[in-house]
Amino acid sequence: MAKSKSGGSSRLGRSSRPKYLGVKITHNQLVSAGMVVIRQRGTKFVAGKNIRRAGDDTLYAQKPGVVKFSTKKIKRFDGSRRLASIVSVVEEK
Repeated sequence: MAKSKSGGSSRLGRSSRPKYLGVKITHNQLVSAGMVVIRQRGTKFVAGKNIRRAGDDTLYAQKPGVVKFSTKKIKRFDGSRRLASIVSVVEEK
């Protein structure tokens, strides 16, 4: 007979690796072409001027310059509106 009760096995306890999502470069910071500005799932941030969106919705700089954030009301497909954060790269002079 066992002296102590069995510890049991948990169905939880497994952890997936972190995804490291979020803003990587903030407002007024310098970027070069190809640098990742934001890693995201979905389109919380929308690509503006000189920013491209990758297949996994990551936003990256198309040209070198300074990152600018702004907001704009965007119309959805059903006619409703949402406030979207737009990320742009302004070329330095």
